[in-house]
Amino acid sequence: MTGKEILHKMKAKAGFGSSATSDTGKGKSKMFGKHITHGFHLVKGPSYHAMEDYIVAKYQQVDDENELGLFAIFDGHLGHDVPDYLSSHLFENILSEPDFWTQTEHAIKKAYRLTDNKILEKAVDLGKGGSTAVTAILINGQKLIVANVGDSRAVICKNGVAKQLSVDHEPSKERHEIENRGGFVTNLPGDVPRVDGQLAVARAFGDKSLKEHLSSEPDVVVEMIDEDSEFFILASDGLWVVMSNQEAVDSIRDIKDPKSAAKHLTEEALLRKSKDDISCVVVRKLSI
Repeated sequence: MTGKEILHKMKAKAGFGSSATSDTGKGKSKMFGKHITHGFHLVKGPSYHAMEDYIVAKYQQVDDENELGLFAIFDGHLGHDVPDYLSSHLFENILSEPDFWTQTEHAIKKAYRLTDNKILEKAVDLGKGGSTAVTAILINGQKLIVANVGDSRAVICKNGVAKQLSVDHEPSKERHEIENRGGFVTNLPGDVPRVDGQLAVARAFGDKSLKEHLSSEPDVVVEMIDEDSEFFILASDGLWVVMSNQEAVDSIRDIKDPKSAAKHLTEEALLRKSKDDISCVVVRKLSI
């Protein structure tokens, strides 16, 4: 067995999905296990490159009274080394910030920036590629903090209604900022807008050759988990290019097992001819 295969097995046990052709799993909160459960599913799209999506889905007990649910989607481009690095280090960097509990938004933004700097420093080892990210931290099953760069997305279902919690960082929406950094946005017929004619997102980790014109600043949103909250979805753009937020919510609302729900979403995206890798995490709150 190779070192990468051993690492994949270790990560799967810890609640990580990696660059295998497909991966699936589920788990539950240690402190709130009867009420908070999650499932994930990843599948490689019909592309010619290796799987570049990574996920994190695990719980971390801080002390006798506090538990964090840690969930993320990392969608790589031009290789899987950067999203692999993020899956291993980003949450560690966020939680090591001394002001995480008192100034959470500031701590997350600082950790995103420092992590991106470290990726750029390691560009010789990690390669020239990059990754989008959407992260969700669930504090004691009550407070959800979502951050993202790029176009992977977080959506919560509240009383049957889909609410997007992340921001799609599209080049056309951030043209002014990109041009102020000396870059440009192309919009060729039959193609999506791209930074410097290359990257289809305006914010990302890595991408050293484009970093002068890219941002890694995340948008951060806090959402309280109340009695109307049913579940939330994290997914790469392989899902969202073929499904609206409400379609995704409607398609799994009656599927109580979150692993089955995540698998259903990825399979539906393939049926709708998504050509990208598709990764999905579903976290469900059961009535207390």
